[in-house]
Amino acid sequence: MSTPGPERVPSTVRVEKKSGQGKPPAAKSGSGKSTPAKASGGKSGPAKKATGGKGRKPVTPVKVNSGRNWGPILVIAAVMVVAAGIIGYGVFAVAKNKHETSTPWDQRANKISGVVDYRSKYPELQQVANHKTGVLTYPVSPPVGGAHNPVWQNCMGNVYDSPIPKENAVHSLEHGAVWVTYKPGLPAAQIDALKKKVEGKEYMLMSPYTGLDANISLQAWGFQLKLSDANDGRIDDFIKATRVNASKEPGASCTGGSSATGDTPANSPS
Repeated sequence: MSTPGPERVPSTVRVEKKSGQGKPPAAKSGSGKSTPAKASGGKSGPAKKATGGKGRKPVTPVKVNSGRNWGPILVIAAVMVVAAGIIGYGVFAVAKNKHETSTPWDQRANKISGVVDYRSKYPELQQVANHKTGVLTYPVSPPVGGAHNPVWQNCMGNVYDSPIPKENAVHSLEHGAVWVTYKPGLPAAQIDALKKKVEGKEYMLMSPYTGLDANISLQAWGFQLKLSDANDGRIDDFIKATRVNASKEPGASCTGGSSATGDTPANSPS
């Protein structure tokens, strides 16, 4: 048997507490700050932020574009303006046409500035004139009616580069033609502008006229209009009002007559 030795006494180890372990350190005096209380259950941890109620999913902000796309708006506005213009012109054209068709042609002719109505001065122009051969004398130059040659001047948009017999031309007026005359030596551009109004159009003829006291003179049976410029809008107004309408023989032909030029009246078709 072994002999028991002296009884060992366990040594004691002293462990000092450090801040951060166990209880939090006491607040320093004079700091005025209180130590936050521990969360329930005795467990420490970061404090949860107050949400004011149950948790909600974050709302994604909606981006609002304050700018406006003016492209389509401008296109629509432009279309509306054009449409309004077309409609407005259409209404105007219909109203104008209705007015023109309801107003007697001779009244429309007399409203054209510069037009001379010789029917009131020469009542015989209201009647169909007699046929006469040979050179004739007229009170108006170029003539607007009266006795004339039995053969008419062809007037299916014929443009004559030389003077034509006035006696044959007056017969064309009786059939309803408008005779466009111009002073010899008129600038080519003016002559071309007149040609566009005559060439190829029924009941129209054109020729230079010796001794004309104006650049341009238009004749219909009983009516005359003298002007200085081939681009004058009254030319179109005169033609529209008097062509065919001024005829003393409605329906008479403008073909089968004479195409002769010069001063001597043509007594037979050519």
